Amino acid sequence: MFFLYLPMKKSGALKTVKILLAEDSRTLRLSNERALRKAGYEVICAEDGEAALRYAKEQMPDLILLDLLLPRVNGLEVLTRLKHGRGTAKIPVIALSGLSIRNRQKLMDAGAEDYLEKSAILTDTGINRLPEVLQALMERLHRRHGTPFPQHS
Repeated sequence: MFFLYLPMKKSGALKTVKILLAEDSRTLRLSNERALRKAGYEVICAEDGEAALRYAKEQMPDLILLDLLLPRVNGLEVLTRLKHGRGTAKIPVIALSGLSIRNRQKLMDAGAEDYLEKSAILTDTGINRLPEVLQALMERLHRRHGTPFPQHS
């Protein structure tokens, strides 16, 4: 069971969620990073699987958004290593891909909390919906795990 809360005011201070974004496409990485930062998240970016593994161990993010098609070490291998790592096994991972949702069960079996298709994140008009898609996903995951979810305001 995991607990992840989105950025929200708490006693006048802002509790910032640290997200590791592993994405090899520069355009998507910058768009997602910008949207997440604007929504109040702290974002660490990795361009390949090796960097994602290294940053996960060094930075201990609250959540990892993991592209599946990464250079050096592919996303499924990164996920497997993270879930078998002593310090990283409990970090929730959400897989991101342009591949079909038929890969979802394989990813869930490997330890991903959920799977998001990239087409659900970036609209045809260029609007990045990652923060709102992530909010809805986190609410669904908290309901699945039976944990309370604070409202983001």
